[in-house]
Amino acid sequence: MSGARASVVLIRNLALAAFLYAAIYLTVELAGSPSRRAGISTKLPGLPSTITKALHHSYSQSTGDDSVKLRPPSRTTVKINPYANTFNRPASAVEINDAYIGRRPSVDTEADLEHLVKACRGTYDGMEKVKDVSSCLQYLAEEEDEYYYLPEKQDRASAQDPRKAEYADADGQGNTLSHYPSYKAASEEDLGRCNGPIIPYHVYWSGPSTWKVEAFVKAYLYTQNLPCSRLWLWLDADKDPYAVYKFLNADPIFTRFLPLIERGDIRVLPWRFPTKIPLPHGFDHTDGIGYYKTPGAYDIKGERTIADGIVENLQGQQFLQLKQTQMTFFAQALRDAVRFVILHLHGGIYLDMDIMLLRDMRPMLVSQKHDFAERWAAYSSPGDFNTAVLSLSANSSLSSYLLRGGVRMGLNFHPRVIGRMALKDGRDQELLMLETAAFDPIWTEFNLNREGKCTVPCLKDYSAAFKGKVGILKEEWESYSGLQLEHTNTTQESKTKAHHSQGMFQALTNIGSTTSVTITEAGDPLGSWSSTDEEERVLRNEGVVLQYRPEEDKYPPNNRTMENFFRGAWTYHVNARWTQRPEPSSWIDVIQKAHDRFFSGGVNLYGESWTGPALTPYNRWPEHV
Repeated sequence: MSGARASVVLIRNLALAAFLYAAIYLTVELAGSPSRRAGISTKLPGLPSTITKALHHSYSQSTGDDSVKLRPPSRTTVKINPYANTFNRPASAVEINDAYIGRRPSVDTEADLEHLVKACRGTYDGMEKVKDVSSCLQYLAEEEDEYYYLPEKQDRASAQDPRKAEYADADGQGNTLSHYPSYKAASEEDLGRCNGPIIPYHVYWSGPSTWKVEAFVKAYLYTQNLPCSRLWLWLDADKDPYAVYKFLNADPIFTRFLPLIERGDIRVLPWRFPTKIPLPHGFDHTDGIGYYKTPGAYDIKGERTIADGIVENLQGQQFLQLKQTQMTFFAQALRDAVRFVILHLHGGIYLDMDIMLLRDMRPMLVSQKHDFAERWAAYSSPGDFNTAVLSLSANSSLSSYLLRGGVRMGLNFHPRVIGRMALKDGRDQELLMLETAAFDPIWTEFNLNREGKCTVPCLKDYSAAFKGKVGILKEEWESYSGLQLEHTNTTQESKTKAHHSQGMFQALTNIGSTTSVTITEAGDPLGSWSSTDEEERVLRNEGVVLQYRPEEDKYPPNNRTMENFFRGAWTYHVNARWTQRPEPSSWIDVIQKAHDRFFSGGVNLYGESWTGPALTPYNRWPEHV
């Protein structure tokens, strides 16, 4: 009896455990995935007819019932102060110098990566400079002549044969040209030509687009040499087979970038985890274990197993074979793995979507040896890598070694695990480790590891860049020693305005000294909205928007400009914060305003003007009206 009773108890406990696991899994999925909560996007006001029609098109001709389901647009009523609001707030309290960095490096300019490592790290064993982020930033900002150089003419990237290039479409003609064409600047409908290899920039995303996707794309367009770059946006098609279709046909945020897909700037691609990955010739892919003395027979596909996890076809091409039981579906583990597979197959650079580009990365990528990542904060082990920014040569000894290692460890591609594997095998120095100043300048400060001065700005945590209220960042200028910026008249509105062609106002209702407006959200997961010139004119005529009064503003303009935002860094890492919205006049808002000025007639950091198709400015947030 006791044995039977124990069996019943065991079965009951297993059932309860299964139920709890399912409940927790569902809760995590709903909490972590805006797409699951919100469903498919709602209403796309005034979009091109092809996009609107596509909303009602079935995703799959075979299923019949798997069509897009729309929900009513979400409306929000907000009160605004007529004297201080999103419509009349000046962009800045100081004169803005958008073209603050000088001319863009030439197409052949290379960065001496090994020199950069030593300059900001010190010796390999001593690592004397790792925690002094401020000094590294100062070096990066002021000493370009020391680490940027032009190789001899015959050694320059533009002098090489495109048919032997690392990248599949380095010449823009499928690597069929015998030499690179002459440079041609981009225009509204033509991306132009690069007189050197075109470098792919890879980024991965799952779910509907948000302002983070928009910020990444706009920062890329704002900073990179566009005729010589291509942005490859990989969407998780294992999780959602229609991910690409939705982005191209039913996404209220990404629709603004469709002209850039037509021009050729952006490729939107489905990501499906491969079961076979080709390996380069001429290397031992068993990591010293050795191949089978007697390989198996060729199967019906013309393949045979020649070592643990390695197959070979009739042409002698070897592949890393993945079993279905090895495939991972945990989001972070998947993201960790994706970058290594993509770079092994295609080369170039991978960036996480929460990376914001601050200057041209081409000099770091154009040299023959461009394998690098970042240090994990100020950790002292030579194997403590972070791969939020990762560059690898395609189909190389290093890329295949890192790929095999992650697979061998059960698809564990956590950067510190991969790094310690490389350290143990004596290969860690093949992947150069740049310090946090280059890509994530706040990280060491956030971990309380900083030595020397704080950076400019001095931000203590990752939320600080999103905050715009007066006096909330007490120490941001404690290390600034430059000239006082010239102040502007903050009672006058910004002269440079960027407007949407389609708005989302629904009603205006005067109520005493304040005004209530009802807005329709765009349909993106975070509920942004926009307005047109005509709608703003109505607001002014109705007395809803009056002359700006800084003393009434919770988010008045200040002295923040991109010129003083971690000068010298190539990127800033927003570090997840997927749902945090930038407050007006915050550092992130300052960056967005710089982007909007560039795309509406201004210039970027290199003094260049936007010559591409018209781009819709960033949407606004209801709580910040």
